[in-house]
Amino acid sequence: MFKDKTGRKLSGKEAFLKILNRIYNVVLDFELMVLRWVSHVPSHIFRKLIYTLAGMRIGKGSAVHMWANFFDPSGISIGEDTIIGDHAFLDGRAALTIGSHTDIASSVMIYNSEHDLESERFSARVEPVTIGDYVFVGPRVTILPGVKIGKGAVVAAGAVVTKDVPEFSIVGGVPAIKLGERKNKNPHYILGRARLFQ
Repeated sequence: MFKDKTGRKLSGKEAFLKILNRIYNVVLDFELMVLRWVSHVPSHIFRKLIYTLAGMRIGKGSAVHMWANFFDPSGISIGEDTIIGDHAFLDGRAALTIGSHTDIASSVMIYNSEHDLESERFSARVEPVTIGDYVFVGPRVTILPGVKIGKGAVVAAGAVVTKDVPEFSIVGGVPAIKLGERKNKNPHYILGRARLFQ
């Protein structure tokens, strides 16, 4: 008879599925360790190649700066001409979609999985995160699961985003609340290339 870590009895099929899941997680952990090593290489082209091989979709002209970390890169999609700042954390356990011409600053953390506090097993719940085109997310922002950030929105430094942000809104604080609105409702700028050795 098989039992899980809480002592609950498992059928042979359930035990087999748990073993497969454990193997998958060991392989994923090894991949994430390799990606952490890759994040120290000062070449956007090399990092982009390795991240793409790991399953990330990264659009033309986009760059992920050094020291970025990921959970399950295969769930991450980044549009064109988007810059992800150094030390960013991108969670791909559910779909993470980042639009084009979007600037994600340094040390931003984007989560799409968190523990369900009401679950008897403290199990995880996952919800996709979507960030639109022409968005600016300031340094040290935390974005939580299930959030949609609309086109042209701005998230002020240090904010914790717990709910959707409408298009062209400026939000900030913990939790983030609306502070204002962007005047330019028709952005068409290009961010350009990222710093060479970042």
